[in-house]
Amino acid sequence: MTPSARSRNARSARSTGTPTDPVADELRRYDEHLRDVRGLSAGTRRNHCRIVAQLLQKKFAGGVINMARLHAADVRSFIARQLGNSPSRSAAAQVATALRSYLRYRTICGDSVAGLSAVILSPVQWKLASLPRALNPDEVQRLIAAFPHGRKPRRGYAIVRCALDMGLRAGEIANLSIDDIDWREGTVTLKGTKSRRQDILPLPMTTGQALADYLQHERPANPNRALFLCRRDSRDIPITTDAVQNVIRRACRRAGLPDSGSHLLRHTLACRLVENGSSLKEVADVLRHRSLETTRIYAKLDTPNLAEVALPWPGSES
Repeated sequence: MTPSARSRNARSARSTGTPTDPVADELRRYDEHLRDVRGLSAGTRRNHCRIVAQLLQKKFAGGVINMARLHAADVRSFIARQLGNSPSRSAAAQVATALRSYLRYRTICGDSVAGLSAVILSPVQWKLASLPRALNPDEVQRLIAAFPHGRKPRRGYAIVRCALDMGLRAGEIANLSIDDIDWREGTVTLKGTKSRRQDILPLPMTTGQALADYLQHERPANPNRALFLCRRDSRDIPITTDAVQNVIRRACRRAGLPDSGSHLLRHTLACRLVENGSSLKEVADVLRHRSLETTRIYAKLDTPNLAEVALPWPGSES
C-alpha cells in the first residue's frame, strides 16, 4: 500500500472515530476490482477473496498491509499450508489462480511483486487426460427415482431436469426467472451466463412439465419473479448457486450415486448426445461452449469413430 493510501485510511478512521480493519478494507477494494475491472462472477470473487484473506491475515493481522514485507518464502509457506500433504490438482490451481490475480491487482496499485509471482507455479495438467464422468442410463433412472422424496420434491425434480435435460450450470439455474420461460414458443432465455451473453434454448417437454408442476403446486405465492425460491429466516428468497448444488448432491446421495453437482449432469447430457451420434459442434452448441476446444474431451467417447482411426496392434494381423 502506498504512503498516500495509508494516510487516507488513517484520516478516514480518525474522522469517523471507529477503528478500521486493514485486511477487510483491502479485501473490499480487491473485490471491487474483480467485479468492476475484471468482470468476474460473485462465486469466483468469493473464492479469490477467501484465499487472499488467509494470506493477508497470516502476515498482516492487525497491522497495515505493506507488500514490501511479504517475501517469496512467505508465499511458498502459505501455498504449502493450503495444500497440505495430499494436494489435488484443482485445489492447487485455485490457490495459484487467486494469488496471481491478487498480485496483478497489487501491480496496478504500484507495488513491485514480480519476485512473488515467480514462486507461484501452476500444477501440471495434461489436457484431455481423463474421461468426463457421467451417469449411465441406469444411474439416471435411479436419480429420477429419488423423487418425490426430499423437503421440496417438485422443486428438486425441476432443478435436476434443468441440469440433466438442458445442461444448465448451477448458477444459470439459480438465475432463472419466471419471465425467462416462453411457454407458447417452448423456449428458455438465459441471461448473465458464464460467457456473458444471452442464449435462447429449446425447453424439453419433460423439463417443462417438471417446471409447470413446481410452479402450480409447490412454489410459494410470492411477487418475486425468481423461478426457484428457498426459505431463509421465515422469508422466501431466490435460491443461490450453492443451494442448487446442494439440491443435486442430496438427490445423488438418496439415489446411492457419487456425491456431485450440476456438472455431473451436464457431462451426462453431453455423453448421451455423443452416443446418439451428435457432432462435437452440436454438443458445443447445447452446452454453450465458446470454443470447440472445450468440447474436445467428449471426442474420446465416440468409440465407433475412434475405432476407424485406430492403428493395428503390433504383431497382430492388419
